[in-house]
Amino acid sequence: MFQNDASRALDRPECLRLLARVPVGRVVYTRQALPAVLPVDFFVDTDASVLLRTSPDSDLARAVDGVVVAFEADELDAATRSGWSVVVTGRAAVVTDPAEHDRLSRAGPASWPPPRHAVFVRIASEMVTGRALGATRGTP
Repeated sequence: MFQNDASRALDRPECLRLLARVPVGRVVYTRQALPAVLPVDFFVDTDASVLLRTSPDSDLARAVDGVVVAFEADELDAATRSGWSVVVTGRAAVVTDPAEHDRLSRAGPASWPPPRHAVFVRIASEMVTGRALGATRGTP
């Protein structure tokens, strides 16, 4: 495989730190047996899982509950051709515990627009990978 000096792998802690810096990512899941990608706002929880807030009757909540999904977020600068990209892969689940739901309602991700009776979807960070792009090695 070709190794590009302008690209380097990121370790898990660095990936999670970078994820916490951006408000929007993309959840990748299966809809009607085809790949689907949906931009979402999100929050990285204290256990390193990715949390989404959505409507309980949304296609997203129904499609991802109990299945493995991917979540991607990035920060790219076209002018300098630099930035980073992080992918979290893991099982998604709708949060059903009332105490956890209450905690997330206070501290968790917002939503556009806020659903009246929101549910939270937790994506476990079973696999976290990332790449820094560009010539800057110290700070992506």
